[in-house]
Amino acid sequence: MPKETGTISINTENILPIIKRWLYSEKEIFVRELISNCSDAISKLKRLKALGEAQFDDGTDFQINVVINKKEKTLAFIDNGIGMTGDEVKKYINQIAFSGVRDFIEKYKDKADENQIIGHFGLGFYSAFMVASKVQIDTLSYLPGSQAVRWVSTGDENFEMEESNYSTRGTRVTLYLSEDCHDLLDEYKMRELIRKYCFFLPYGIYLETIDEEPDSGKKDKKPEPLNDTKPLWLKDPKDCTDEEYKEFYRKVFLDFNDPLFWIHLNVDYPFRLKGILYFPKLRNELEMMEGQIKLYYNQVFVADNIKEIIPEFLLLLKGTIDCPDLPLNVSRSFLQNDKSVASISGHITKKVADKLSSLFNNERETYNKYWNDIHPFVKYGCMKEPKFFEKVKGLIVYKTTSDDYVTLEEYLERNKSKHENTVFYVTDEKQQAQYIKMFKEQDMEAIILTSFIIDSSFIQFLEFNEKNIKFYRVDSNLSESLKEKSDNDTVKKMQKDLEKLFRDTIGDEKLKVQVETLKSPAVPGIILLSEQSRRIREMSRMYGGLGMDDAFPEDKTLVLNASNEIIKSLMELKDDNDRKEDVSLICRHIYDLAIMGNKQLEPDEMTAFIERSSKILLKIAK
Repeated sequence: MPKETGTISINTENILPIIKRWLYSEKEIFVRELISNCSDAISKLKRLKALGEAQFDDGTDFQINVVINKKEKTLAFIDNGIGMTGDEVKKYINQIAFSGVRDFIEKYKDKADENQIIGHFGLGFYSAFMVASKVQIDTLSYLPGSQAVRWVSTGDENFEMEESNYSTRGTRVTLYLSEDCHDLLDEYKMRELIRKYCFFLPYGIYLETIDEEPDSGKKDKKPEPLNDTKPLWLKDPKDCTDEEYKEFYRKVFLDFNDPLFWIHLNVDYPFRLKGILYFPKLRNELEMMEGQIKLYYNQVFVADNIKEIIPEFLLLLKGTIDCPDLPLNVSRSFLQNDKSVASISGHITKKVADKLSSLFNNERETYNKYWNDIHPFVKYGCMKEPKFFEKVKGLIVYKTTSDDYVTLEEYLERNKSKHENTVFYVTDEKQQAQYIKMFKEQDMEAIILTSFIIDSSFIQFLEFNEKNIKFYRVDSNLSESLKEKSDNDTVKKMQKDLEKLFRDTIGDEKLKVQVETLKSPAVPGIILLSEQSRRIREMSRMYGGLGMDDAFPEDKTLVLNASNEIIKSLMELKDDNDRKEDVSLICRHIYDLAIMGNKQLEPDEMTAFIERSSKILLKIAK
């Protein structure tokens, strides 16, 4: 064919800035787009053969090659797929695709947020101009007798077309990199980009680096394929072994800890969806915020953690989801309102709930062992997704101070004789050991909630949804089951006298003092913190940061035990003028012991406590 020049059918002087401004938010996406085009070209040729319209050797090794030429400062993307004729280049490169770019610009010209757009499969070839000052296509069609064609453009409105000496069926796209993009010639960087976006494409991808002159005859050894052409999610779940699932997890997420369990998604109707969701083992609580769900479109990576498609609470998990029915050439706001997307999200939620239900009903012991790792995900999911909560609320279990796991219903049933519709909980077994001991002495139990990040919000969520149930930390409410029946007149007298005595000794006229007859006589006193005020303080710390405590002071009460011998002795000593110092030491010591049973003393308080302890020991020694 004679050399041909022309003007691309788009009303702009230079398409390069338009591509950079509107089409993609990250320039590295060109790797995904160009390699995806290579894969499509191969798939089209294979389909044509299946229809009897193309011929090639059954042993053909279909592959995609990416070649780095450091001397020429070029990147080449090569496939041995369908190729194009001259007329097809004019149609698909000069007319349709550029017209598509123009339509795209018209549609989104008023959009300010580039992140609204998820992807633009189909316009992918032109992402090359994000990194290249010139792009050259050499292509040879599969049709017998075809002439190879070369197309060249520098990203403006002009192009050149002529015959090419390219002799291999398929297409080679050569990018002459812009000066600010020469970092893409780094083999390690390109390897990582290919692995990120194209790790599961169905045809082998090879990366080659040429350092010498192109005609030197020397060539680096061709590397091994960078990708896995048959991802595990494509297999029938019944044909997958546990070890395959674990190996796939380690390979994709570079996590050498085995996952707890997984869910294999395999749907063909009413939409196509395949994937694997993993429940990872948490090394610490903060890891629950580090999930990663990789979204693929026909095995091509689209993005991580797209919450418009994947329910937000599932983003605490790790996994891969491939859904070729997703409308990716749209804004994220469209996805939020798309019914098919809602169906996909709902199906994924249902499959997760079904898996948890199966484990709970059929492998309860195993389920309990997993609970410490999966509880943040389950609780967060309940708060974020009402349908999920309805499906799993009976599956939520709690470890108790009796060292077993129970559902809320089971806990309430076996403790109803002690405290009906009330759930006592512990947040720190060591710090709250005295309260736990008091509970155990009366055959009472509490559930253990140690996650500050999730549990505080979750119990409020449960109280809102389960109207008759209230949660109290063990140091916030004195259950009637912990008290003895006593002479009210005696207790009233002690209340009046001890309240004044302790307020004077501690030097706090507002100190709340409450006298009760506890069933645990060994305990002289305990601190109770108002559940409501403590929750407000915790919330202020979480959202307002440190230094908010002064705005929400503690609402604490010193409970003195009328059945304790030390407290009884104080009633006898309080009016003895010769023992005033002893009384003061005892009162202050009882108060500090009560505080220590609830929280750590401040450094100056601890120093004073030690000094006071020495005085008490000295008096005993004399």
